[in-house]
Amino acid sequence: MADLLNARLGYLLKHAQLNFAASGARALEPLGITGRELAVLVVLDAAEPLSQQDAARELGVDRTTMVALVDDLEAKDLVERHRSPEDRRKNIVGLTAHGKKTLAEGERLHKETESAFLAELSPIENELFLRILKKLAADSELEADGPLTTDSDAEDA
Repeated sequence: MADLLNARLGYLLKHAQLNFAASGARALEPLGITGRELAVLVVLDAAEPLSQQDAARELGVDRTTMVALVDDLEAKDLVERHRSPEDRRKNIVGLTAHGKKTLAEGERLHKETESAFLAELSPIENELFLRILKKLAADSELEADGPLTTDSDAEDA
C-alpha cells in the first residue's frame, strides 16, 4: 500500500514537509520558539515597523492568530508593542534586543536544518528543486484568490 502512495505528489509533499517541520522544531527547541514564531520574527525584522495587521497580511494569517502569536512572543520578551503615532488604533510590533538575538540564532539553526534536509541532493539538484518549488508556489491563479499560506504553512517560513 505504501508503494502506491509513494507515487502520489500530495503524499510526498506532505511527508517531506512534515519531516522538514519536525527537524526545524527540534533545532529551534533550545531557543524556546517554533518555526511559526521564527517566521513572525523574520517578517517583523525585514521591514519598517509593521502593525500587527500588516504583519498578519505578510504572513497570510488571520488577525486573531496574529494577536496570539504576538502575545506569545511578547511573553518571551522577543517583541514589544507600541501604539502607532499615526493611528492610535494600530499596534506597531518590533523586536526587542533579545528578539534580535534569538532571530539571528534561529536563522542560523534554520539554515543548518535546511542544509541537512537537502544534503541528499547534489548542488544542481538542490538549486533546481528550490527553483521548481518557487515556481509552483507562485501560481498566479492562486495568488489572485488570496494568500497562499495557511496558519500551519507559516511554520516553515
